[in-house]
Amino acid sequence: MSFKLKAPSKNWTTPNQDLDEVQFEQWRILLEDRTGMQLTLARKSFLKTSLSMRMREIGCSDYQQYFELIHSGVNGTVEWYKLVDHLTVHETRFFRDPSSFDLLKEFLLIQSARVKRDLSLWSVGCSTGEEPYSLAMLAQECNNLRGNEFSFSLTATDISQPSLNSAQKGKYSQRKLSGLSERYKARYFNQKGEYLIAKDSLKKRMCFTRLNVLELNQSPIKKMDVIYCQNMLVYFRKWRRKEIVTHLVDKLAPGGMLILGTGELTDWSHPEMVRVPNDKTLAYLKSKITNELEA
Repeated sequence: MSFKLKAPSKNWTTPNQDLDEVQFEQWRILLEDRTGMQLTLARKSFLKTSLSMRMREIGCSDYQQYFELIHSGVNGTVEWYKLVDHLTVHETRFFRDPSSFDLLKEFLLIQSARVKRDLSLWSVGCSTGEEPYSLAMLAQECNNLRGNEFSFSLTATDISQPSLNSAQKGKYSQRKLSGLSERYKARYFNQKGEYLIAKDSLKKRMCFTRLNVLELNQSPIKKMDVIYCQNMLVYFRKWRRKEIVTHLVDKLAPGGMLILGTGELTDWSHPEMVRVPNDKTLAYLKSKITNELEA
């Protein structure tokens, strides 16, 4: 079955037929198999809306035909990635969880004094970039406090290529940056019309790349000092959350810190990981490198 993107016809309308139970189930299975994303019956309307939006863009008016299109070789693969972007929630903001960044700042200042190498940070599920840029700014602030005694690099990954493309540009409206202090804006962004664009001094430390967290065992990423993974695990079943986090542990350097979202993971333990005592943040250390964080 060949397929070409095209503009919707003037007579195109939203599919009149409902997304029936059989169709919903096949989409649910497909999404979970390929992305791990859990889609309950309560989110049927979300799926229907997302499918309809993408179908309208390409001029397809039948749910089953679109499902078959997704399986149509190379063209289907390309279309699948475009659909994933519609299904991915991009709710994010700069320094979204202050308590986590406070803990991370403490860790970076301690770790940078202990190791004699560059520090590596990883933002998992980076969406449109607000999180990794926040991490990069924090790391640079820590570096400034240390008198530029260390350097760092930051890897940012997401399943959505359009989100990564947007993040790589580092271009944000004033509204998106409303939570940042004027000092941070002046130090790390350049004004261009109505937008602020991340300075090259920050961008050069960052690498954006596409990654499906179900394929972590195939990723070359390793020996990270910080893995920051918040507000992503909630979309997965509990058993898969544990599986993903266990793979992330393998990517940590000895003494590295893993930061998760509070409430995203329960009843999980790992022989190499030690929970950081903190009521506001869920974080683990790969080994007891310091008593200061455990005080």
